[in-house]
Amino acid sequence: MKIKSVHILFMVVTFASYSCKKDNYKEPAAQLSGALQYKGENIGVERNQVPFQIYQYGFGKVGAINGTFEQDGTYGSLLFSGSYKFLIPSGQGPFIWKELAPGVPDSIAITMTGSQTLNIEVTPYYMIRNATISGGSGKVTAVFKAEKIITDANAKDIERVSLYINAGQFVGQDNIAVVNLAGADITDPNNISLQVAVPSITPAQSFVYARVGLKIANVEDMIFTPVQKVQY
Repeated sequence: MKIKSVHILFMVVTFASYSCKKDNYKEPAAQLSGALQYKGENIGVERNQVPFQIYQYGFGKVGAINGTFEQDGTYGSLLFSGSYKFLIPSGQGPFIWKELAPGVPDSIAITMTGSQTLNIEVTPYYMIRNATISGGSGKVTAVFKAEKIITDANAKDIERVSLYINAGQFVGQDNIAVVNLAGADITDPNNISLQVAVPSITPAQSFVYARVGLKIANVEDMIFTPVQKVQY
C-alpha cells in the first residue's frame, strides 16, 4: 500500500508540475498590423469578408493563422517572435494578389522580433476617386469617379455601384437603405451620382453613416470608400 501511495503521489506532483508549466507559457505579444493599400492609399472592403493567412516557418505542416480585414482595409494579428509568411488566398478581394502560378498565391516573408507595421500592396480592378458624400432634406447624395486600374487581359467591367447608409458605423453589410446603379447604366465613369432617402430611424438621430461601394463583374468582393458620418 505504501509503494502504491508513493506512486500515486508522484503522478499527482508530475501532473501538477506539467499543468503549471503549461499555464505559464507566454501569450503572443508581437503585434503585426497594417492595411490593404494601392500606391499608399488604403483600400476599403466589406468587414470580415476578405481573408488573409499567416504561416510560421519551422513547425512542420501546421495550419494557418487565419484573419480578415476590417472595413477600412486594416488588419492585426498577435504573433510570437519568429519567421512567418503572409498571403491572401487566390480569388479573394476586389484586387489582384500576386501568384506564383494560377491558383498558387505568392507570399510575403516576415521576421517578427517585436511589433511592426506591414502594409499590403495590391492592385485593385477599380478605385473610387474624389468621392463626396453629403446630406440634406432627408437624403444622402454621393458623387464620385470610378477609375479603371487594371486595363490588360485581366480587366473586368463594373457590375454596379451602390450608395449604402446605416445608423451605425458598420456600413455595407448592415444597412438601413441602399441605392444601386448598374454598370451598363453608367454614362460617364468620371461623374457618377447616387442619392438615397433616409428612412425613419428609432431612436431618432440627425445623422447616418455612408459609403460608396463598387461591385466588379465576376468578383465576389466589393471595393468601398471610407465610412463617413453625414448630417441629413
